[in-house]
Amino acid sequence: MTDAPDGLLLETDRLRVRPWRHEEAPRLLDVLSRVEVVRWLGDGPPQPMRDLAEAHARIDRYVERSATPPLGMWAVEVRSTGTVAGTVLLLTLPGAEAGEVEIGWHLHPDSWGRGYASEAARALLDHAFAHGLPEVLAVTDLDNVRSQAVMARVGLADRGVVEKWYAGPSRLYGVTADEWRARTTSSAP
Repeated sequence: MTDAPDGLLLETDRLRVRPWRHEEAPRLLDVLSRVEVVRWLGDGPPQPMRDLAEAHARIDRYVERSATPPLGMWAVEVRSTGTVAGTVLLLTLPGAEAGEVEIGWHLHPDSWGRGYASEAARALLDHAFAHGLPEVLAVTDLDNVRSQAVMARVGLADRGVVEKWYAGPSRLYGVTADEWRARTTSSAP
C-alpha cells in the first residue's frame, strides 16, 4: 500500500486500486451510463452519464476528491487483464455532522459476481484504518441487496435503517477500527 505522489496504489491478489486515468474515460462512461449501475448512486432518479466530456470531468473530480488521504475515489483494475472493473470510494458522507466516512463501490455489470467489490473493499478498509480512521460506514438503498451482501461479506455489521445523509431511508452498515483489527487478526494464518 502506498500514497504515491501521483495517488493511492493498493494491490491485492487480483486487483489494483489506483487513480483513474483520462485514457480510461470511455470505460468510466460505459460504467456510469448504465441505469443498472447508477440507480443505486445518490439521491433522486438515476442520472446516467451522457458523454466522454462528462467522463473526463468526473475523472478530474475523482482526482480532486482523492487529494486528502485516506479519502478518495479510485479505479479498481483487474491485474491479469488491465481492465477497470469500476470504482471504489472512501468519502465523508454528505452533511456528516461528525465527519463520518463512507466506503462504497460501483462496478461494471461485466465485473459483477466475481468478488471484486469485496476484495477492493477489504483493501480499502485496511487503508482507512492504517490512516487512523476510527470507523467506516456503508450506506445503501434498502433494496440494494447485492451491495448489502458485499458489506456483510467484508465484515461490516448491519446497524439498521437510518434516515440521514441521503433522502429517504437507507440501510447502514459499519465497522470500527478495533473491530476490523480484531477480525483481521483472528483470521490471519
